[in-house]
Amino acid sequence: MTSLRPDPDKVAEARDIAENAREATRAAPSFAAELFLGHLAEELVCPFPEQPSADAAVAGPLLENLEAVLKAEIDPDAVERDDEIPAQAIERLKEAGAFRMKIPEAYGGLGFSQTNYGHAVALAASHCGAIAIWMSGHQSIGVSTPLKLFGTEAQKEAYLPRLASGDLSAFALTEPEAGSDPALMETRAEPHPDGGWVLNGQKLWCTNGPEADVLIVMARTPDKVIGGRPRKQISAFIVESAWEGFEAVHRCAFMGYGGIRSGLLRFRDMRIPEENLLWGEGKGLKLALVTLNTGRLTLPATNTAVAKQCVRIVRQWAREREQWGGPIGAQEAIAVQLGYIASHTFAMEAFSDYAAGLVDRGGTDFRIEAAMAKLFCSEVVFQIADRTMQIRAGRGYETSDSLRARGVRAWPVERIFREARLNKIVEGTSEIMRLFIAREALDPHLERLGALTQPESSLGAKAQALLRGAGHYPLWFLATLWPGIGAPDAVPAPLRGHWGWMRRQVKRLARRITYAMVRHRAELEHRQGWLGRMVDEAVDLTAMALAMARAGSRGDEGSTELADLFCRHARSRIRERHHTPTRLDRAGAEVASNLLKDRYLDLERGIVKENHWPGGANPGA
Repeated sequence: MTSLRPDPDKVAEARDIAENAREATRAAPSFAAELFLGHLAEELVCPFPEQPSADAAVAGPLLENLEAVLKAEIDPDAVERDDEIPAQAIERLKEAGAFRMKIPEAYGGLGFSQTNYGHAVALAASHCGAIAIWMSGHQSIGVSTPLKLFGTEAQKEAYLPRLASGDLSAFALTEPEAGSDPALMETRAEPHPDGGWVLNGQKLWCTNGPEADVLIVMARTPDKVIGGRPRKQISAFIVESAWEGFEAVHRCAFMGYGGIRSGLLRFRDMRIPEENLLWGEGKGLKLALVTLNTGRLTLPATNTAVAKQCVRIVRQWAREREQWGGPIGAQEAIAVQLGYIASHTFAMEAFSDYAAGLVDRGGTDFRIEAAMAKLFCSEVVFQIADRTMQIRAGRGYETSDSLRARGVRAWPVERIFREARLNKIVEGTSEIMRLFIAREALDPHLERLGALTQPESSLGAKAQALLRGAGHYPLWFLATLWPGIGAPDAVPAPLRGHWGWMRRQVKRLARRITYAMVRHRAELEHRQGWLGRMVDEAVDLTAMALAMARAGSRGDEGSTELADLFCRHARSRIRERHHTPTRLDRAGAEVASNLLKDRYLDLERGIVKENHWPGGANPGA
């Protein structure tokens, strides 16, 4: 049996690679980063930074054209039924500008802001999720974004006009054995004696990959000796599918999003020109992480659009459907679900718009906010889809084609439910997002106390860490005991009680984080259950602040009511997390260990075993 104990050397190597790819400094303000330190940076959210009307007007014509094309050219049920988006529809979308929104105008693009781009992809997602994935795979994390951020002028001139004119792009990072751990990457690019590189390897689940004309491919390049030992290097390359050595091996099929092109790609002895190395040797993983900071913001926008469709569906259905003498929406069992859906959709939109606005305004560090927005909206949209299906009941479980065939309204709840599940997996699973946020949140503490958490640190380093801590934390701790008074003027009066409670919880959370670091030290990184709850609490606190600030910006009673209900839900969740004992995590981990040691095989008695299922010999591929 494979050992269940992690290999210390492999753990250290994976940690080194991830740490070296991090943006190690934070030179700009961040509401979420300050929250983890016990400081509520109210000036960063109040008043809510709404999109300038002039910027919104820029996207108006495209949004109007995009909606017309979506309605005229794309039947979402037919796309799923046929697993195909008509080529004519893709061409019409390209003509409308839907595939050149994030390319600068100087290269033939539209130069949209992140907010406008998000609204356009969200509009597509509200009609057909597969179309949104085509658009996002090309622009959010495709070639244009990393090229715009890190490309040379020659690289931009060579490729951005092509992408603006219709070439499709993709981003190839994941491999069959390398998901969230880049240390396991096997695709390699070796220097060629005549110059340039030779690429060999394969990439999995590459969105748009089987159809792409141009791709960003991550590959290992020769190790470098750093600090007396070899370090793995990951580099980024611009490649073209027309080059010899490229093969789209397999187009993957999924439980949702019929019509997308995602698959297994293979590179065999592909020659890459020297000038197609992007940014520099060994900088590929950092490039990928920076690209994903903005790239993953598409998901909050599209998730919010799907949630809005759910609001529309349940509002009409719960009012029209009558049981037991009245509309089902009047029954409390259904009404509480309606309230959850409406209030959480309001918070999702506030989170999505705020995070996108941070990118547009500049001058802030939005890494944590972007990850929080992705985590929050991915988790919540699935809850909303689940509740929508429950409210629609049997009609929710029935496919649109079946509903239409028997002459009733064909709301696509079943499809929405299946597709909503993907969001908790792509562009960083929820578990990875929690660990990413936790690492960023702990960074200021690690800068001061890091030596105390590392067993290999010298006594001198630990003594210096103690001195730094002694000079900072006593006064900091006293400051976190001061609850603060009042709320910003921009917060509506009915919500100010929530604001005061939130401020107290922010300070309490910061004290708990510091206590956990001192108590657990190096073991804290393994307390992933506690870290996850800490992050979820911070996400809920951030969402509370944004919902209240957005309600103040809107200035209407309806927004205040929605923000109030959301805050009540968030407070309830936070209190529940406080009562979850860490020993429950340890008990669960112990049972998991025994499960993997085959101690509970009786649980599998009486079923048809998996060896009756056809398939390949490699379960990991």
